[in-house]
Amino acid sequence: MTEISSMVISHKKAKVEEMESAWHGDLDGLLHNLYNHEYVYECVVLKTCNRVEIYVVSPKSSSVLFSFAKEMGASTHIIDFYGHDESLEHLLRLSGGLESMIVGEDQILGQIKELYAHSKKAGTTGKILDTAFDKAIQVGKRIRNETRINKGSVSIGSAAVDLAEDILEGLTGKSVLVIGAGEIGVLVAKALAEKDIEAIYIANRTFQKAEEIAYELGGYAVRLDDIQAHLKDADVVISGTGAPHYILTREIVEKSIQGRDKSRKLLLIDIANPRDIEESAAELENVELCNIDNLRVISEKTLKMRKEEAKKAEAIIQEEIRLLNLQYKRQKADRIISDLYRQVYNVRIREREKAVNRLCSYHTIGDIETEVLDDLTHSIVNKILAEPTKVLRQAAELGNEEFLDVVSRIFCLEKDRTRVEKMKPECGSQLNQVSEKAIHKE
Repeated sequence: MTEISSMVISHKKAKVEEMESAWHGDLDGLLHNLYNHEYVYECVVLKTCNRVEIYVVSPKSSSVLFSFAKEMGASTHIIDFYGHDESLEHLLRLSGGLESMIVGEDQILGQIKELYAHSKKAGTTGKILDTAFDKAIQVGKRIRNETRINKGSVSIGSAAVDLAEDILEGLTGKSVLVIGAGEIGVLVAKALAEKDIEAIYIANRTFQKAEEIAYELGGYAVRLDDIQAHLKDADVVISGTGAPHYILTREIVEKSIQGRDKSRKLLLIDIANPRDIEESAAELENVELCNIDNLRVISEKTLKMRKEEAKKAEAIIQEEIRLLNLQYKRQKADRIISDLYRQVYNVRIREREKAVNRLCSYHTIGDIETEVLDDLTHSIVNKILAEPTKVLRQAAELGNEEFLDVVSRIFCLEKDRTRVEKMKPECGSQLNQVSEKAIHKE
């Protein structure tokens, strides 16, 4: 049976530079490259600052994913390869915030929704991945509604602020420059607004967006070209843009701190992927640079605080996994029933045409006679398949997959299904119309 498989590169095994090197090209390019593979029927790609994950529906998932890992240039020691059951559990844990660096963060659920919608719009998903991702989004919402796993400092943005507070022993009276007004930048700015800091400066490529956030939080907007002038007076710089190049090079930082009070530390926190700040800037006097890897410490503290809530989330996930597996079993039964109806309906149509042709060889027959033959053969097929349909659905409910597989092999349904599945959605849907209608009538 064609099932889900996945490959995961995340902060758990990979460092920032390893995740950067594992990602080449744009999302659409990777999606279509995957989907155009002969043995990939569905696919979704999740890309965030802490992970690159690929989900495929394929009869040869292992070879397909290993091939793509090699193509991406990613070392296998930083990759987790999951089969169907592991992929489903990982996806539900991911949506619930249990796989995040900051356990329980809300941002990941929004990212899953956005990236899944992107794949769906691109036409690379189908019933199997749609079922998994719809369930994952539902479970992510349920966990946040029924537990307190997302309470307190849970985002990468707020963790960066906590890290700055730890290093500087408080942020009271400090001046902070936030570079990037995207989702992460907004989280950072909102976390800073709750602290007793002297001033927040928001810099962004689109100055209007920086102005909007600065106005909302009582800060000051800065043009991206004017960053250097503001670095001199900043105590903390937190950068999280989506730029493909360095925003702060060593040269920019070095020029900015010339003439600065030697006793005053400049803390740079880079939460972008690819990175915004050149690593060699850390070699400058009184400059400290932290990146995503440093947030692991904050993650460990958060995990300890949320241990009990995580247990509740785990219980919800196990409950939902059982429901999801039952849903897939029902779908498997429906797929076999659909294939069976399609196969028998094809026989019905061929035999009906033969009968019409034989009758026409003796005398002319009209529409009424043709309609009677059509109704007769249609009724015979439906009556013959009515009881097998019930038995197959009962087998699915009882989890008797072996019985379903036997039926599929007896009627050579899997072979026909493989041929249909690889056709693009519009072709497959046309082929299934007759059998689907028949199933619903039953």
